[in-house]
Amino acid sequence: MQPERPTIIGNIPKLPAKWAMVVMPFILSCLMSGIISFINMLRNLGWIDGFMNLWFHNWMISWAFAFPIVLTLLPFVRKLTGKLVDLSAVNPPK
Repeated sequence: MQPERPTIIGNIPKLPAKWAMVVMPFILSCLMSGIISFINMLRNLGWIDGFMNLWFHNWMISWAFAFPIVLTLLPFVRKLTGKLVDLSAVNPPK
């Protein structure tokens, strides 16, 4: 008998660990593009009728650009971070 896989909600199984490299940028790009587009629209337009619908529409467009950009730039950012930060305590040599 196989061990039971951990679940998210109900019977939906969690994704394997290898998906973390896609799921984390997906969530991060969602939150950042949503928050930034909300703040920018609020500053430029103020609270107008239909604000939420307009914001949601613009957020989805922003997210469509943000997610692939984050995925593309993430390896470069990791390398740059490694040059600026001593990560040896986080990843001790084997």
